[in-house]
Amino acid sequence: MKKQELPKWFRGELYEKGDTVRNRFSGDKYELNNVELSMYDFIIGSTMVMEMAGGWQHTDVQELRKGLDWFRKNNAEAYMVLLD
Repeated sequence: MKKQELPKWFRGELYEKGDTVRNRFSGDKYELNNVELSMYDFIIGSTMVMEMAGGWQHTDVQELRKGLDWFRKNNAEAYMVLLD
């Protein structure tokens, strides 16, 4: 199995440990490693900040899409359970 790495553009925190995450709509759960959890939190946090701000900056949207693409590529199953 290839070791996952966060991309250079990633500005979030790299966690030391993974955890189980629950889909906020369906309630389904998925176990994420530390790298996946770091990206997941970046995606969810970015979404929340943009929704609260009432607007989407072009660069923010680009990074959010990059994060979603990274997740689909690195763990498609978790993406389908948690983010699709």
